[in-house]
Amino acid sequence: MKIATWNINGVKARIDNLQSWLKESDPDIACLQEIKSVDDGFPRLEIEALGYHVETHGQKGFNGVAILSKQSPDEVNRGLPGDNEDEQARFIEAVFSVDGGSLRVASIYLPNGNPVDTPKYPYKLSWMARLEAFAAERLALEEPLVLAGDYNVIPEPVDCHDPKVWEGDALFLPQTREAFRRLENLGFTDAVRAVNDQPETYTFWDYQAGAWQKNNGIRIDHLMLSPEAADRLQSATVEKHVRGWERPSDHVPVAVSLAI
Repeated sequence: MKIATWNINGVKARIDNLQSWLKESDPDIACLQEIKSVDDGFPRLEIEALGYHVETHGQKGFNGVAILSKQSPDEVNRGLPGDNEDEQARFIEAVFSVDGGSLRVASIYLPNGNPVDTPKYPYKLSWMARLEAFAAERLALEEPLVLAGDYNVIPEPVDCHDPKVWEGDALFLPQTREAFRRLENLGFTDAVRAVNDQPETYTFWDYQAGAWQKNNGIRIDHLMLSPEAADRLQSATVEKHVRGWERPSDHVPVAVSLAI
């Protein structure tokens, strides 16, 4: 089973790219972030025409996540638990029946956190703490679980072109990286790094200053696998060529294949 994540950076602006990618990459489950659309405004018909079931948790103008799947989910949960007053659409989870049990997949759009001297950074850390608590509860189910999305976290210096540029940024601050490690240390596997230890493995290139042409990127899109999912890991790939398409997102898809 192929499971992919992609920060689409506006689904309406990039519907042609999304359709082309779904046809080319052919994921069984695709997690999208930053759809920037309310639920009713999502281009559902275009995606359903390609054979996908669509579940969204949208928000007007920004944020928003979605899960597209060839198989209809048995259960869908919207919103990260832990703060009933958080109205930002950044989390959706779907549960699928698979041979021998259930597969859980979440599409995550973690807060950016910048500027760090504003309430945005405490919100980021609070969100990460809620994600850690959620993940710990889900691990107790002992099911294959994939937490896929734009984490807005650069885990290690090797995950960015120039670490000095990112010093002081919310994506690379020690507190941010420590929070990511706490999640990982619950027992999750960073799928890409499990199969690829090469430098210059990036998933995001800014639109400015020729970042794509210079390969001045960062790795912030991750698929974190529970032990039950990691045991089934066959491959993990960054579909970098998509960044070279016309009117691209600044992120590219990342995908894993699991023996499910």
